[in-house]
Amino acid sequence: MASQSNCYSLLSMNVVTEEEVIENGFLIIKEGKIAEFGPLENYIKDENLPEIHLSEDLFASPGFIDIHIHGLNGADVMDANKDCMKTMATTLPKEGTTSFLATTITQEKSELERALQNVNTFVSSQHQNPIGSEVLGVHLEGPFINEKRAGAQPPAFILEPSVETFRHMQSVSGNHIKLVTLAPEGKNGLELVKHLSDTGVIASIGHSDALYTEVVEAMEAGAEHITHFFNGMRGSHHREPGVAGAGLAHPELFLEMIADGIHVHPAMVKATFLAKGVDNILLITDSMRAKWLEDGEYELGGQKVTVENHTALLEDGTLAGSVLKMKDAVRNMRKFTDCTIQEAIQMASANPAKRLRVWDRKGSISIGKDADIVILDEEMQVKMTFCNGILSYKGE
Repeated sequence: MASQSNCYSLLSMNVVTEEEVIENGFLIIKEGKIAEFGPLENYIKDENLPEIHLSEDLFASPGFIDIHIHGLNGADVMDANKDCMKTMATTLPKEGTTSFLATTITQEKSELERALQNVNTFVSSQHQNPIGSEVLGVHLEGPFINEKRAGAQPPAFILEPSVETFRHMQSVSGNHIKLVTLAPEGKNGLELVKHLSDTGVIASIGHSDALYTEVVEAMEAGAEHITHFFNGMRGSHHREPGVAGAGLAHPELFLEMIADGIHVHPAMVKATFLAKGVDNILLITDSMRAKWLEDGEYELGGQKVTVENHTALLEDGTLAGSVLKMKDAVRNMRKFTDCTIQEAIQMASANPAKRLRVWDRKGSISIGKDADIVILDEEMQVKMTFCNGILSYKGE
């Protein structure tokens, strides 16, 4: 369900703000922006605003921001057509995601260029006619990665890091590439990391076999982020910390996590949360086209993927993305770490908003920000989602 109205009064639910959870609160949306919120006793009725009466067991949360998602509901960013982006944008509100980075996969240059051009075109159309979850840009995952840690990235299309190649891709994308996953230990890797940092693009270490000292060198060049932590990287040994050990040891590094209990054991999710704290973890899905569909055979980067029991695998048994929904990532994070509802939501909203430098308009319930609002029950099931004030999803 979607309604084109972007003015509402939401009443009688808990409001999850940056500072607190306001019990029995209200939230007013005007012209797609958050106009007012607070305890219900302070609410003044506006005859011009439709009222939506909720309940004390529901929560109004800032919308989730997924900075690492390849596809869902039969669509993939690499399909490079209008329908794939529209499907992603209109399906994501069902899981509470109100904005995202369209994520590519290592593929031949022409295919990457088509995908980047397609995202650029869709972003322009969204500015003219907002529809569903907002595309905030591109996460370029590969092709500048290490074959030893390729995972589900097709190794045939891996390229050496190259500033010139990236510049071309950035131009093709309309300057919408916001984050690049790369292996900094590759030839010219540090040069590319520095270029990304200098041009305001997040340099993220991923699909990397880097030694600890090489991670430190990458950080000195401007790397500040690690892609799907623990997955696709050199693990930690007490005499060689590797990428994983560096991620835990350096508080300035931000970590993505796939909190499905499959990619990372719940105990390691908890250990990471205890080591890093709430401010340095970003929940992602890394989902592929099978999400929201039944188990069966699908495709990722031209490779056959079998999905069964919430797990996506290549024919050789390699994990191939996930079918994780963001609402479930938030619920799992609470379950695995015993964190508060505010903390779990922060890792899916405020933290990515700050990383993508859209904190001025997204990531929290604050007056003047975009009305990206999710109504959740105590089990983090989505009841309603508002994207820029428009009711984009309403559950049963």
